[in-house]
Amino acid sequence: MAKKAMIEREKKRERLVAKYAAKRAELKEIANDESRPMEERFKARLKLAKLPRNSSATRLHNRCQLTGRPHAYYRKLKVSRIALRDLGSNGQIPGMVKSSW
Repeated sequence: MAKKAMIEREKKRERLVAKYAAKRAELKEIANDESRPMEERFKARLKLAKLPRNSSATRLHNRCQLTGRPHAYYRKLKVSRIALRDLGSNGQIPGMVKSSW
């Protein structure tokens, strides 16, 4: 089980990304538009830099929804390999059978 603080920090990042997504996209569009004057593009870059760092989508990290584990994460099921094995052993995932010999 991951630390509660790390799980909460990730949730906070998700909220910030959602909150600033539109503003960030607008500023990026202005900054990358070659037809606009250089001063306007530079101001857009400065405004983008003033936004909170955690509002960037690249700062998000996938975590298991059951345990909070950050590694060995299956995107399709949104759980880690360990949680997947436990769920499969208990028969809670349709069509999945844990082999043992």
